[in-house]
Amino acid sequence: MTAQCRFCGTPLGETLVDLGRHPISNAFPTAEEVANEARYPLVVKHCPACHLVQAAHDIPPEAMFTPSYVYFSSMSVSWVAHARRYAETMIERFGLGPASRVVEIASNDGYLLRHFLERGIPTLGVEPTDSTAEVAEGLGIPVERAYFGKTVAEALVARGLSADLMAANNVLAHVPDIADFVAGFATLLKPQGVATFEFPHLARLIEAVQFDTIYHEHYSYLSLTAVVGIFAKAGLRVFDVEKLPTHGGSLRVYATAIAAAHPTTSAVAAILAEEHAAGLDADTGYRGFGPRVDAAIRAFRAFLATARAEGKTVAGYGAAAKGNTFLNACGVTADDMICVADKAPSKQGRLLPGSHVPVVAPEALDAARPDYIVILPWNLETEIAAQLEHARAWGARFVVAIPTTRVF
Repeated sequence: MTAQCRFCGTPLGETLVDLGRHPISNAFPTAEEVANEARYPLVVKHCPACHLVQAAHDIPPEAMFTPSYVYFSSMSVSWVAHARRYAETMIERFGLGPASRVVEIASNDGYLLRHFLERGIPTLGVEPTDSTAEVAEGLGIPVERAYFGKTVAEALVARGLSADLMAANNVLAHVPDIADFVAGFATLLKPQGVATFEFPHLARLIEAVQFDTIYHEHYSYLSLTAVVGIFAKAGLRVFDVEKLPTHGGSLRVYATAIAAAHPTTSAVAAILAEEHAAGLDADTGYRGFGPRVDAAIRAFRAFLATARAEGKTVAGYGAAAKGNTFLNACGVTADDMICVADKAPSKQGRLLPGSHVPVVAPEALDAARPDYIVILPWNLETEIAAQLEHARAWGARFVVAIPTTRVF
């Protein structure tokens, strides 16, 4: 484990939570690969100097974001709709058109850029994983296959590919060298260009005991307080921020060059004040979280014990990374959960990392007819419950387990 802040180098301070040793959450093994499955410490700490909350590990991104990465953004109907609304809003707010260029970092399968492309706006995705990039390219979106940072940005500028708008949805937390990553935005943006960053808000993670959003791919757990300082060092100014309901409560941060004309809104100071009141700019804001995590784990283990005692079967829906953190923290195995259904063909026929619960197609869940279906991506509870409404016909009940176990 690393003992120093990955941004400013200060020795790390307060521990938010120690979840023990976990496998990589998106590395779904086959039955033959289980014997070689590696586990790494999953500990999150706070930097007392810059207030960046971070995973205290040094696993290289290449070990997690492999060419055959199994997460495809377009699998979520609600997330695609969110991306469409984003595109419509940005086009109107910043007057984007055929003479503009929109660049998305971590563009995945083109779930977002396709909405700009439909409006005749030139796009470019930057994405290191071949499996998702190929899907985006099939939609007509050019993709630079690379891990983004200042060097990549300089190469794109040299090719005349500077950006009017840059989007970075749920990727700022995924980079080990956050300073170099953010410097790339300052390099690639045009003088009046805008970059937007969406990420789960650390304040909501703590408030709602969202410990399952902690996994090795997430190097950082972000507050606006930390982000403002990180951006300023790169020459970027946060000029607006919005609260979003996505991923259990996220922020959308707008940034631009320090000298750009975009005025700073009052929303920035308001959220900074909220974070100060919550103690996120001091060690005090991070104490007491571990016992709340332990309580959530105990509640789910009690649910499983009751179901087993009653002879009930339990399955899951949504082979999400957050679900893998949760199941492994709870010590769940295939003896506790018969299967997890997921729409992604890339996950079907494999096993959940750590727990080794089989991943099946949704049709197999219908055939199994479990008594309980645990919705692991709880942030999509409404969408998934609607998709599984037919399961009520055989008497199935749904379960979510964050912030505590609830059966409905």
